[in-house]
Amino acid sequence: MLRAEERQLLDAVTLDRPWELITTFSTLKREHPNDVRRAAEHIERHLRELGIPVEIHQPELFLSLPGQASVSVGGTTFSAKPMAMSAIFPEGLTAPLVYQPSQYAANADDMFSSSLLDGEVDVAGKIVVTEGFGMPGKIRELEHRGALGVIAINPGARAHWGICTSIWGTPDLHDLPRKPRVAVANVNRPDGDRLIDLARAGAEAVFKTNLEEGWFVSPVPVVTIPGTEDPKSFVLLHGHYDSWDYGVGDNAVGDATLLEVARNLWNNRAQLRRSVRIAWWPGHSTGRYAGSTWFADHFALELYRNCIAQINCDSPGCRWATEYKDVSVMAEATAWAGDIIRDVTGQDMQAERPVRAGDYSFNNIGLSGFFMLLSTMPDDLRAEKDYYAVGGCGGNIAWHTEDDTLEVADRDILLKDIKIYLLSAYRTANQTIIPFDYVQTLNEFDQTIAEYGEGIGTAVDLGRVRDAVETLRTDVRELMRAARSLNGESLTSPQVRRVNFALITVARHLVQANYTRSPAFFHDPAEHVPPLPDLAVLQTLQSADDYQRGFILTHATRGLNRLLAHLGDAQVAVRDALNHLELPVKGGTS
Repeated sequence: MLRAEERQLLDAVTLDRPWELITTFSTLKREHPNDVRRAAEHIERHLRELGIPVEIHQPELFLSLPGQASVSVGGTTFSAKPMAMSAIFPEGLTAPLVYQPSQYAANADDMFSSSLLDGEVDVAGKIVVTEGFGMPGKIRELEHRGALGVIAINPGARAHWGICTSIWGTPDLHDLPRKPRVAVANVNRPDGDRLIDLARAGAEAVFKTNLEEGWFVSPVPVVTIPGTEDPKSFVLLHGHYDSWDYGVGDNAVGDATLLEVARNLWNNRAQLRRSVRIAWWPGHSTGRYAGSTWFADHFALELYRNCIAQINCDSPGCRWATEYKDVSVMAEATAWAGDIIRDVTGQDMQAERPVRAGDYSFNNIGLSGFFMLLSTMPDDLRAEKDYYAVGGCGGNIAWHTEDDTLEVADRDILLKDIKIYLLSAYRTANQTIIPFDYVQTLNEFDQTIAEYGEGIGTAVDLGRVRDAVETLRTDVRELMRAARSLNGESLTSPQVRRVNFALITVARHLVQANYTRSPAFFHDPAEHVPPLPDLAVLQTLQSADDYQRGFILTHATRGLNRLLAHLGDAQVAVRDALNHLELPVKGGTS
């Protein structure tokens, strides 16, 4: 239920500044770094006119800027859109076409999580024609099988722009070998169907792709609205301001949302207990989240020590997007985020585990997070319009095309979504005790361990990890019970600080264990990460032969060690807080 000061805060939301920014961005393409810099100047101008201090970082990011692409067969040339980070062949790549059947994604999760290829056609030395989007999992598999190029047939009348690398942000030396070496482009469905026929007929094609690749200065505007009690601690609210073409639904509406949230929080900064940091990212589209990754890298220790949550803002306020389903929320934040949406809209939220996409560049630091895409189109309306799955714009298939223009934005829906983001940042920053329920995260761990353990018999002893989960859950539950008595105390209270430090420590360990394979402060690929990924290999044990079995068991042993270490270190922090609160501790030690 909204408190009086929250209602007053939300009542102050207007569309004056947001709509002005959206209108400006609807006439400003934001792909090339020169245009991106102009967009950053517009954001900065609005902030300074409002009297809000803003810091403009100027990192150099590694970006790939798509130009033109074409596929020529005989006397016919088909236009295409090259995928960012794909190989450059301006003079053309000549090879036979081959058709590799593939499924179209049923939802955004499928788009980002799976290759969806049907069977294994011999693609070595050929240009592959296949359905779907040129997403990283598909491209990596086809490149591994020897393809020279990939022509992805998008589901509709428009080809979409996109990026095909699995490398998250600017590559480091571990990532660089994964940079695609194949030409990749998207075509629309009618042209793709013709190319399938030509591939089946054994035709040869000339495949041209032209991209500009290199290091580009890319501004990162950041506003810090200081808290009055604990200014070092902060909530990070963020979204990208670069786009494909004019990108109104993805993500001018998000940029406008961040601007209006900044205005309202700045005007109410005297009521803010912790700080709120609001950031606009470049390099999302052409660098696979390069802007947010740069920030995660260069402010890593500050984020690790002081950030209590990250909230992503991408594609709010789009036409027909009247429902809150498939909302990305980590388990610990599900009830919290659901209450916020219900308090603003009266609607219930349907949550999903965050996919490895968006600007979730902070998992390897261990930040709890919620939201990515927010409001979306009802399924029956999508079916009525014969829309296919896309990764933004509230479900509008204008996503990543020339059609993502001003009419995609909806004033009424945008106003509602701005209020959700504003309340999210304000309420999270003002809670005495960090408001996330890590008991729910540990319940999820239990479910995942049970699923992975099905059918493996005594091959792996999961008893220790089950016990460790239960012990930590008992202690976290006890800590949260005790912490209720601290609500209303100052954030500088030693007991409040101890409890919040313990919860931050729990977050760092559980998020890393549940969402990452790579070490802390590095970045996992932009590919599907299953729950407790180090143990997911157990699902392959039953079908493995004797030769593979030993390798799987070795991997699982190391994964169990990592998970047990995370759980144990989290428990130490919780026990320390409990001991200093001088409350009885239930359960044994780990």
